[in-house]
Amino acid sequence: MDSRALARLLDTKRADLALARVDEQGEFSGYASLFGETDLAHDVVERGAFAESLAKRGAGRVRMLFQHDPNQPIGVWTHIAEDERGLFVKGRLTQGVGRAAEVLSLMRAGALDGLSIGFRTVRASPDKSKGVRRILEADLWEISVVTFPMLPSARVSVIKACSGSRDEKQLAARIRSASRMFNERNEHRWH
Repeated sequence: MDSRALARLLDTKRADLALARVDEQGEFSGYASLFGETDLAHDVVERGAFAESLAKRGAGRVRMLFQHDPNQPIGVWTHIAEDERGLFVKGRLTQGVGRAAEVLSLMRAGALDGLSIGFRTVRASPDKSKGVRRILEADLWEISVVTFPMLPSARVSVIKACSGSRDEKQLAARIRSASRMFNERNEHRWH
């Protein structure tokens, strides 16, 4: 299936990654979607939307792609689960794959910092009073590393690091905190 055909089948939603460090093996974790938050397309993913899909497919059958291109797999998702906050993911970029090495370099440089979910909407409900579509059930096919995120407030919460001084960890925490504050102050610009 080419990327245009896949795009016609799947909805996509993007989320920022706050990447201070990615370990040498390319492992990272965070939230690919946050429940109850309105994205730039005026969609809100509700808690439980991915439950059936994850029970059926599991992390191993959800693909990690670059920019939603089915011809560019770049790694594997090792853990995907819903929690009270959203869709939490852990993944690993695959060593020996040229595009994955490029993505890893771009992530480390801070030039590539988005996640985007690719899914088929199973059930949704319009909320006309708030001008949003509520995604009640979604069949999750893939999660991509992307340039432009759709959900600015979703962030990577943990970057596995082989090493890292206390100063580096404190700096990373300050960067994440500043990023959250910036997004909260500028949230009105995205709606």
